[in-house]
Amino acid sequence: MADKHLHFLDVPRAEPAKMAVEARVGHFREIYAPYEPQQAASQARRCIACGNPFCEWKCPVHNYIPNWLKLIEEGNLFEAAELSHKTNSLPEMCGRICPQDRLCEGACTLNDGLGAVTIGSIEKYITDEAFRRGWSPDMSHVRPTGRRVAIVGAGPAGLGCADILVRNGVEPVVFDRYQRIGGLLTFGIPPFKLEKEVVEKRREVMQGMGVEFQLATDVGADVPFERLLDDYDAVFLGMGTYTSVQGGFPGEDLPGVYEALPYLISNVNHELALPGSADRLISLRGQRVMVLGGGDTGMDCNRTAVRQGAAFVGCTYRRDEANMPGSRRDYKNSKEEGVEFLFNRQPIEIVGSERVEGVKLVATRLGAPGPRGRRIPEPIPGSEEVVAADAVIIAFGFLPSPPNWFASHDIRVHGNGRVRVSAGCNTPFQTTNPKVFAGGDMVRGSDLVVTAVFEGREAAMGILAYLNIRASS
Repeated sequence: MADKHLHFLDVPRAEPAKMAVEARVGHFREIYAPYEPQQAASQARRCIACGNPFCEWKCPVHNYIPNWLKLIEEGNLFEAAELSHKTNSLPEMCGRICPQDRLCEGACTLNDGLGAVTIGSIEKYITDEAFRRGWSPDMSHVRPTGRRVAIVGAGPAGLGCADILVRNGVEPVVFDRYQRIGGLLTFGIPPFKLEKEVVEKRREVMQGMGVEFQLATDVGADVPFERLLDDYDAVFLGMGTYTSVQGGFPGEDLPGVYEALPYLISNVNHELALPGSADRLISLRGQRVMVLGGGDTGMDCNRTAVRQGAAFVGCTYRRDEANMPGSRRDYKNSKEEGVEFLFNRQPIEIVGSERVEGVKLVATRLGAPGPRGRRIPEPIPGSEEVVAADAVIIAFGFLPSPPNWFASHDIRVHGNGRVRVSAGCNTPFQTTNPKVFAGGDMVRGSDLVVTAVFEGREAAMGILAYLNIRASS
């Protein structure tokens, strides 16, 4: 009989089957097939259960990764689903869109030449398969407290907060201006990474747990914020970051220049066939497209433009390939799908008379590290060049968009617009208004889905402490 502890030597890392490039660029469906149960069990068995699980520590929500891998190896699917949900409110989504190569899998002991355990794919499998077999979260022990909390924003932070609150007998009512839950999970992340049926299933599950959603409702416009303060015991803000970072160079206002988020949202709305979406679609079919920015949003724009039928898609980034902030998986998929990358190139002007005709770039080299430890790109004099383009997408990141009603309710922000919250152990993520808590991108700046989930969950613990409710383990 083979030694279980040496299984990782006999069975190599095997990711789920991926659709061929020729097939996947013709539609917006997810490109990875699901694991079969025996595949998931075999890959889970590769975990060597190292004494200090670096994968757990590198995971922002500190998932019990070795524990649920063992449960899947043993065939205990429902137990694995319960355990997975103890630390993560959206495991099926994080399994799809987290940059595991930079987080759990990057820290896996086997990543040093033997191939990391396919943690993300197994995480996705656990919840997908459990839902398919009829599993739902166990709420039998929950006792109502009679308390109600308003949550503004149905994105990952708001959903994470609602999950913890409802499991502790608090009634969460989630408000969102969109007609579907998810925030950027639904409207920003393309369906080839996260099909929207997955988000709708999570809505169904959370409603079954006791979460109420009031959608197509803009707090501050349709509902005064004062009403939330009056009608609820506490309020959580998880409103994300929606203001695009600009390059600050000439030509950004030319026709044919698009911000990344409106571009992605218009395409998702069209794929969802929402009313009026055909008229608002930004289609780049047949155009020569340049995407400025090497993060995850830039990769999403690259691959969306390819699927729309762009004649050419190029992507510029001011540092080298090794210093790209985006997911390695998405970068690899972009390259497979025909995107051309121009590294060590910094845009300094968008060229054109009446509309976009090209992008002027300057070559860069990496200089000394800056305050955050990253080496600063330095322009190389005399290296300017113009790359022809019919359309330009600016994907430099996002900033918070604090509404004007913050000031009248003593919700203070930092100079960059991020909400100020307490770092105290008793009521974490409490704003300068004691009844209001906040978390996610509007607190930490634009970041990962999993970090937003973590902060929403932690803020919920702060709300429970504020309401003098003892959290269940």
